[in-house]
Amino acid sequence: MPRSPLLPGLALLLLLCIAPLVFYPIFLIKLLCFALFAAAFHLLLGYVGLLSFGHAAFFGTGAYMSAQALARWNLTPELALLFAVAMSAALGAVIGFLAVRRQGIYFAMITLALGQMVYFIYLQAPFTGGEDGIRGITPGHFLGVVDLADPLALYFTVLALTVLAFALVWRIVQSPFGMILEAIRENEPRAISLGYNPTLYKLAAFTFSAGLAGLAGGLKAMSFQIATLVDVTWQMSGEVVLMTLVGGIGTFLGPVVGAFIIGGLEQFLARSTLPAPVILGAAFILCVMMFRKGVAGTARSLAQAWAQRRSTPNTPETDPTNRTEK
Repeated sequence: MPRSPLLPGLALLLLLCIAPLVFYPIFLIKLLCFALFAAAFHLLLGYVGLLSFGHAAFFGTGAYMSAQALARWNLTPELALLFAVAMSAALGAVIGFLAVRRQGIYFAMITLALGQMVYFIYLQAPFTGGEDGIRGITPGHFLGVVDLADPLALYFTVLALTVLAFALVWRIVQSPFGMILEAIRENEPRAISLGYNPTLYKLAAFTFSAGLAGLAGGLKAMSFQIATLVDVTWQMSGEVVLMTLVGGIGTFLGPVVGAFIIGGLEQFLARSTLPAPVILGAAFILCVMMFRKGVAGTARSLAQAWAQRRSTPNTPETDPTNRTEK
């Protein structure tokens, strides 16, 4: 796979445009929301090297804020999504301020503890509806034109916003800001010696990642017309870690691949009597053992090896047609 994901991305986009002809649009919307959520998490893990175990706090915040704005304040869908992103980013700035000064397991445990705190706040808060959640959401018309009550129109709206979000992520990671993040990940003391403040850059990346996760949660609540505690649990945080690892860390389209694999498996197992956690755990172990770079990372390595083999001309020593018998 080339460094730029343009060609694979266009091929994937083409498949997603014709996918509603085969699959139910609402199921595809769920996969897109999880792909965006995984991309937000991968921005933090893949480019900054920070493993967050509390990212569901931002995903759930986006869902609750979007549901609140749509169901009770009667805001338009675009304003509801902007509100969800803003609140998730604000929460990310607070949690990030407390967490980014630590590294490794300490950072992971802080995010897990703060994520659980957010979960209990939403469990007790009056506006969230407790275990019942916020229901009765009416999506309305996006930009006053697109009727989101139509599943197909809703799907293409979510697809368009997801593509725009991925384009923004790509622009960020290819910018000087993204290069500095990678430098901090590879050698933080050297980045400090060059005059950069790693804490500020980590906090900015954490805040942006939280806002992106909030957009994914807001789209999910708007599409399924409900926001519940499921979106804030630590299990959801673990699930996005699983998606990212299965897809492949360090690959731009890896989160999409991982989200589609895990989401597809969950949908299949939901219709069967097989134990879903056991099957997902076995699939994860198999992926780690056979595809250590993830599915997308392994595919990229194989494509690079194949391209290199094709571009390397045969030399007299390696060309079997030039061998002479002694």
